[in-house]
Amino acid sequence: MDLESVPCTVRSPVPLQVGDVKTEQARPGVYVIDVTFPKTQTVDLQEITFKNYYTAFLTMRIQQRRPAESRGNPPPAWRTCIMNMRLMPNPHMEEGSQDYVSIQKNQMLCNTHHVIAIRLILRQPSPVWLNFTVEDLQINPPGKQSPQKGFSWLLSQLPGKEQLQSLQKGLPDPDKVSSEVQQMWVLTEVMRANQNTASIGRFDVDGCYEINLLSYS
Repeated sequence: MDLESVPCTVRSPVPLQVGDVKTEQARPGVYVIDVTFPKTQTVDLQEITFKNYYTAFLTMRIQQRRPAESRGNPPPAWRTCIMNMRLMPNPHMEEGSQDYVSIQKNQMLCNTHHVIAIRLILRQPSPVWLNFTVEDLQINPPGKQSPQKGFSWLLSQLPGKEQLQSLQKGLPDPDKVSSEVQQMWVLTEVMRANQNTASIGRFDVDGCYEINLLSYS
């Protein structure tokens, strides 16, 4: 049986904007969402999942409890474990804007043991979308398996660009294959037309032969 997601508090997005947010008309291009856990609990972060809502880029930072930490020590520094992950191929287009996203531990830039807080930095440079955020946020511990909520979950399992290039080396040139298929189609059409003409010619010859026989009989 799968473990439950880690209980956490997801705070409301805080906009980052130059100038007075209340008076400025410009839309903020950056939001920050803080995720906290119960004070006595630390998390060995295995996976974070969410549904995107028009966020183009994601940066994720974490705070970790230091060994033998005491109350007098300053709070631990933030560490960046995801840097500018692209969630939308083109910020101005709909593609990827509402996909389910799964970020695994092996995709992160640092170890994720003893996490006490998570900070999500969301960026959307396009002025097309009025609002952007992430929804259905879940923090999964080791042993929990994510449900498959859509095709977008499979995208994280696709090979990288370098792997795709190496796989394509053994494949034929698609333009050459397309040209050869088109030539075969044209040849098939020519042969079909020739067969129809030949059958009509034989019919005409036979018909004339029968008419001549009748005229001489």
